[in-house]
Amino acid sequence: MSRPPRPPAALLAALTALAACGDPQTVSQTVSRDALPPEGQPPMAEHVEDGTCRARDVQPAIYEHVMGEVQVVQAEIAEDGTVIRPPIYRKAPVPRVVRERGEITFEAPCPEQMTPEFIASVQRALAARGYFAGNVTGTLDAPTTAAVRAYQSERGLKSAQLSLETARALGLVAVELPAKPPAQDTL
Repeated sequence: MSRPPRPPAALLAALTALAACGDPQTVSQTVSRDALPPEGQPPMAEHVEDGTCRARDVQPAIYEHVMGEVQVVQAEIAEDGTVIRPPIYRKAPVPRVVRERGEITFEAPCPEQMTPEFIASVQRALAARGYFAGNVTGTLDAPTTAAVRAYQSERGLKSAQLSLETARALGLVAVELPAKPPAQDTL
């Protein structure tokens, strides 16, 4: 039976240095598990000053590789500024930004509204419209967030977090009606 390969000395030194940096309990005390969304679920909306809740969704940047020139040897320049040897370039794929990173915020149901019963209603409403084909579980699982994203993307909001506008469109949250002007007496 052969022995497993030994890790490089540099890796062992780095792991030893990390272990000596501090008690792992200090990390878990600074970030509460309750503050993080469950694994695979989008973050919940946060309360704002006006009593509503807003969700925040980060849209990652999108890159593509295009052929470009990469400098492989730097130019050699004399003290008087004359070029002794020009730089040398080679063709290679280089990243190019197709879409910048962005962040969107929108009004969303508050965390206390996102009960299992409410989420089950979201799942049934999306299923009735042909967006959700999974089991009604009352949890924001991957099929539910994918259905929310598909439904909202068709309406201009590219997010897997449920917006208040979507909840209203699905008939799950009351729609605020404009106030009626007082009736005027007619003679």
